[in-house]
Order: sequence, then C-alpha cells, then structure tokens
Amino acid sequence: MAKIEDVNIFDLETLVNPYEAYQVLRNEAPVFYVPELNIHYVTRYDLIRGALKDTKTFSSQFDSFLNLSREAAMASMPADVQQALKMIERKMVAIPPTMLTLDEPDHTKYRSLVSQLFTGSLIKQSEAQVQSIVQEEIAKLTASTDELGSVDFMSAFAFAVPLRVIADRLGIPSSERTLFDEAAIAAAAGLRLSPQTPDEMLHRAQLALDLQHLMVDLIEARRQDPRDDMITLLANSRLEDSNRLLTHGEALSILNQFLVAGHETTASTFGWGMLMLCERPELQAQIQADIGLVKTFVEEALRIESPVQGLPRVATTDTSLGGYPIKAGEFVMLRYGSANRDERQFEDPDRVNLQRQKAGMQLAFGSGVHHCIGAPLARQELNLGFASLLQQMQNFRLSPQHPQPQAQPSFILRNLPQLHICFDVHPQPN
Repeated sequence: MAKIEDVNIFDLETLVNPYEAYQVLRNEAPVFYVPELNIHYVTRYDLIRGALKDTKTFSSQFDSFLNLSREAAMASMPADVQQALKMIERKMVAIPPTMLTLDEPDHTKYRSLVSQLFTGSLIKQSEAQVQSIVQEEIAKLTASTDELGSVDFMSAFAFAVPLRVIADRLGIPSSERTLFDEAAIAAAAGLRLSPQTPDEMLHRAQLALDLQHLMVDLIEARRQDPRDDMITLLANSRLEDSNRLLTHGEALSILNQFLVAGHETTASTFGWGMLMLCERPELQAQIQADIGLVKTFVEEALRIESPVQGLPRVATTDTSLGGYPIKAGEFVMLRYGSANRDERQFEDPDRVNLQRQKAGMQLAFGSGVHHCIGAPLARQELNLGFASLLQQMQNFRLSPQHPQPQAQPSFILRNLPQLHICFDVHPQPN
C-alpha cells in the first residue's frame, strides 16, 4: 500500500489509474495541497458533497484555472506554433462564461433556457428515437467485426450513439456530421488537460474554429427558419433580465458545454461498462436474467469509473474543509472519482454490486445547482444501450489479439481510447 509521501498526482501511472492514490489521500490527507497547481485536492465524499452544496463559499467561477491550464499548454509549444495558434484564436468568437462557470443568479438565467429540453416528459418522448439509434448502431457493430471476430467497441458503438443523439438534438445537418463528430471529440480531448503535440494542438484549434463557423451559420439560419431543435431554442430565446437574444458567444458557450457533456461522459461510460462486463461474465448473466438490473449497473459503472474525475471551485472567503484551512481566492479540486469510491459512503466500493441500495448517490453528474442538466438523457442512452446489447448479444469478452485496454492519461476526464472486444450474437428463433 502506498504512503502519502509516495503520492504524485501527475505521475503517469496515477493519471492512468488514480484509485490507489485516492484511497491514500482519503485516509491520510482528504484535503491535499498540490503546489504545482496551487490547488487543494479534495478526495472524501462528505467534503466534496458539502462543497458542492455551499455555492456561496465555493464558487464555480473557475475560468481562470482553465485559462491558466491553456496558457501553460501553449507556452510549452514552439514559437511558430504559438504564433499560428494566436492567429486562429483571433478569428474565433470570444466565449463568455454561462452555465458551468457561473454562480447564482447568472447561472440560472442561462440554465433555465435549456432546462425545458430535458424535462421528464421530453426525455420519455425521445425514447423511441434513441432506441432506433441504438438499434442501428448495434447492426453496424455486428457488421464491423474483423476476420478474427473482434471490433473496437469505442469507435463502433460507444462514441457513435451519443454523438448521433446530441447531433440530432442540436439539429446538425447530415452533411456536417463528419466535422461535428471530429470537432466534438477534439473538444473533449482538450478538456483532459493531457499533454498534446504541436500538431494535435493546431488541429484541435482549427476544428474549434471550423465548428464555430458552422454553429454561427446555424444560429442565424434558425432565426430565419426555426425548427424543433436545440439550436433553434438558443437562437430565438431571450434573456429575461435584459429582454434580448443571446449573443453568438453566449450561444456558443452553451452549445460547447452540451457538445462535450452530451457525448463524452456517455461514451466513456459505455466503454467502462463494457469492460466491466467483459472482465466479469457473471454480470452479463445476471442482467440477462433480469434486464431491470441494467439501471443499477449503469449507476455502478458511472460510480466506479466517473467520466469526469473532478472539477475545480474557488473559495470566496477564508474557510475550511474538514478542519483544513483554505484562503479566499484559492482553488479546490473536487475529485468525484475519489468520492465515488469512498468506503465511508459505499460498501466494497471497488466492485460492481447489482443489488446496491441508493446506487444513484454517486457524484458522476455532480450535485446541487450544477448537477448535470443532461443527466436524464445520458442515463436514457446508457440504459437503452446496455439493455439492447445484452438482449441481442452474449459472451462479451476482450479480444485476445489486442493489448489490455487502459485509460488515456488525463487530469479531468477519464476515458478508454480503444476497447477491442469479441461477442456472440444471440441465435434468432425460427
């Protein structure tokens, strides 16, 4: 067992598999100062839940943290790359803070504009469409196996389903889906705070600019020709306090958040959940015998491998967490990935338990006023997706021809870049 002096949160092995470090920190230093980032790393469930509820003390206005991270990444690039990135940046629409990095009451005025898209009744109405997408992607998955019977589940299904669902929700034309998919994946990659090569950084910046052009064109088009989609809603909604339409920057800010949150967390959980099924065949049998267990399985997959491992907050006043002093203006990093494996909250936290009571207490979608607004849609996709996979296929297993899957090193998001699996299709009745 590692000791506190051995913990280095930036160590490559820790970024790939942080759970041993989390356990050490929870037990020995649940609020741990990280001098490299000048931030306090919070790992215990009760402390994280308390900070999320206390929005007056722990503010979501952490734009400066993200800006510093981007500036540090840019500073590491060669001078010619920095110049090229600045040229692209000058062409981009400035993005103001909206939902993710605002506090009340400003947060609510933006969130209320889009909350009507995620009501229980509308999510229920979308079930048939999501199920249709799942079925189509399962058909593609079964047709994509190689000569050895294996397929990369991430590219063939895990990313395909949520990207199609969010693109449909937004109203992205079919002719622009290739750009949209590539830009969405690149946007999520940028949030991982992982090292990037100069070429990767330039490519992602150009994709972001191209996507902005597409979104602005669609916003203007929907103002002239409204449709039943999210871009139309944002293009034509008015802020109540000022009775005006959203600026392009405000609309893009909200769209960017849904772009990443609308596919990355769901795709990651599809991947981690499938890996769990492959590693524990008894889970497949239990869910196939009682398909209703898929809901608990989804919550357990979200808990054990939180797709968002953590997000920062900034202290608005001198305060403390668990008796640990924090000064006004200092950042805390709330590690959801650690909270969700806290043995004080979850018995036997490292294992999937299909009988777990209150499995939905996990913090993968955050908590409080910033609880992920798209969580009902993500759960719908995951529940329908895993239920359909397990009803139509069996014997999911890792491909022996490929290396053991492992997480991409990342500080914020947690995903599997590849997951090569084999499976058998259920025989059809005569």
